[in-house]
Amino acid sequence: MAEEVKLYGTWISPFSRRIELALKLKGVPFEYIEVDLSNKSPELLKYNPIHKKIPVLVHNGKSIVESLIILEYIDDTWKNNPILPRDPHQRAVARFWAKFIDEKLLATGMKASLAEGKEKELLNEEILEQMKLLENELNGKDFFGGEAIGLVDIVATVVAFWFPVSHEVLGVEVITQEKFPVLLKWIGKLQEIDAVSQSRPPREKHVAHVRARMESLNSGSK
Repeated sequence: MAEEVKLYGTWISPFSRRIELALKLKGVPFEYIEVDLSNKSPELLKYNPIHKKIPVLVHNGKSIVESLIILEYIDDTWKNNPILPRDPHQRAVARFWAKFIDEKLLATGMKASLAEGKEKELLNEEILEQMKLLENELNGKDFFGGEAIGLVDIVATVVAFWFPVSHEVLGVEVITQEKFPVLLKWIGKLQEIDAVSQSRPPREKHVAHVRARMESLNSGSK
């Protein structure tokens, strides 16, 4: 009996895109279902009744939610091309940096996008300091996972591809050779991986989406 694997997500979400990437790296066939978050389907509410959010992975009728948990489930279920190290300490370190990206860097970025004036400046400085920590962790390695893409690289695709689009719309350059040479080199290596290119939003569509969202936020704040 063939396995049934479904992924509920949205095209713009780095959280569902990271699940898509992990499945493709593992070579797992899956059905992708685009979710309209403004009109949540009965299926989404059935499979994630508590948070009512994406991504949701459904494997043989059973749902798994929360992207970091889903990534570990994928690695536990399909053993080829591991995304977590076997060594317990290295696994713990990978989990730490994955949580750092989601709970610190992304959280600060979200606050900065809604802030104004001095508060925004301080939050932007905090983001740069957090990115420097990532730069230092990556230094001397091709990927956060070492010689091959791993959990932290998958989670950090938001830094590689979502952050630069927002910066482009804002008219600023943050990930430069001068400021973050290690991260910039890493982004180049990511772009060489077919599964990564297939698991990110189309750039022009992404830029248009972010620009429209920012214009909407700016008009709403006037």
